[in-house]
Amino acid sequence: MNSSNQHKAADLHANETERLKALRSYGILDTAAESSFDDITKIASYVCQTPVALISLVDEGRQWFKSQHGFEPRETPLAESICAHALLEHSFLEVEDTTQDPRFDGNPLVIGMPHIRFYAGALLRTPDGLPLGTVCVLDDKPRVLSPEQRDVLAALARQVMSQMEFRRALVLSDRLQRNISRLMAVAGHDLKQPLQVMIMAIDRIRNKLTDEKDRTRLGYAIDAGMRMAEELDRLAETSVLQTGYGVPALKSFGIAEVFDSIVANWRLHAEAKGLDLVVVPSKARVVSDPTMLRAILGNLVGSAIKYTAQGRVLVGCRRRGHELSVEVMDSGPGIAAEQRDAIFEAFHQINPASEGLGLGLSIVRRSAEALGHAITLQSTLARGSHFSVRVPLAAVSV
Repeated sequence: MNSSNQHKAADLHANETERLKALRSYGILDTAAESSFDDITKIASYVCQTPVALISLVDEGRQWFKSQHGFEPRETPLAESICAHALLEHSFLEVEDTTQDPRFDGNPLVIGMPHIRFYAGALLRTPDGLPLGTVCVLDDKPRVLSPEQRDVLAALARQVMSQMEFRRALVLSDRLQRNISRLMAVAGHDLKQPLQVMIMAIDRIRNKLTDEKDRTRLGYAIDAGMRMAEELDRLAETSVLQTGYGVPALKSFGIAEVFDSIVANWRLHAEAKGLDLVVVPSKARVVSDPTMLRAILGNLVGSAIKYTAQGRVLVGCRRRGHELSVEVMDSGPGIAAEQRDAIFEAFHQINPASEGLGLGLSIVRRSAEALGHAITLQSTLARGSHFSVRVPLAAVSV
């Protein structure tokens, strides 16, 4: 390493103005940490066996990290960015030893903390080919990735772009009233393909390992990938509600049908957390779309279980004139007054460290709006939350 070298920042991309415009169109810069992106950097670290993994977005004058595993700063100056050099590559940049590369041997992050010696980054590219940043892994000692590790890193980069495209399309669909979402509803399943490739590649690597600890770590990575697949299904479900394909099919049915489904789907989740899931039986009949009403109540119960550490989740109903008030109550931490509107927005997480993309209550709101069912929320900090859904009673309700 020649520390006397004058460090030279990367050249700007040939289409820098359009590149920055594309980056900002995703609305992701300076957003809060999200577990769905943190899962990706954890997987990258596990698979590549590096102490650091980042989702890096190269902005004007800085590189900003949507997720960082094993690295504290949320951003670093553009002049110090190795990812900015990666933008000038076709798809992948791997530097086996930064001290032997004249582009980096004088870089402050190489000659000083965190003493980067190894870098590998797979490009995040827009559908029209503009590079936005990388999914990258770093180490403080020289190394070389295996072909399988490079494949997984590239698959993770495609997964990040899939999530970013989904997010942008959902925001635009809110503004454009469903026009974008028709395409999303059709394409949603196709976007899971890079994730499935990634999971299979990780499984192949795991089967070759002899160290049980490493096999366990990769098992965690596969579990995280499966969680992301479930969240993609939720994204597709959200887009269906926005397209008009989710027009309610109203009919009269017993609310017990929905309650039985809730017990079947959520009792084991509650038991795993040591919670009591109590569903009070009812013979009431309502007029609604049973599938959409199951989505509403299932997501409310799932959210209650997710955020409740001890105690119980109670589901029951009360007659209110010509309506049935179906109620979900928990003994969780409660929701602050300033968050009570925001929790129904897509991607909002009460606790950023929790699992999922934060779509459950967004699905609740959209489904309820489509059905014309009013939702109310009462909550007291440290005591719990109480959601109510008003559903019309059928003409004959015993």
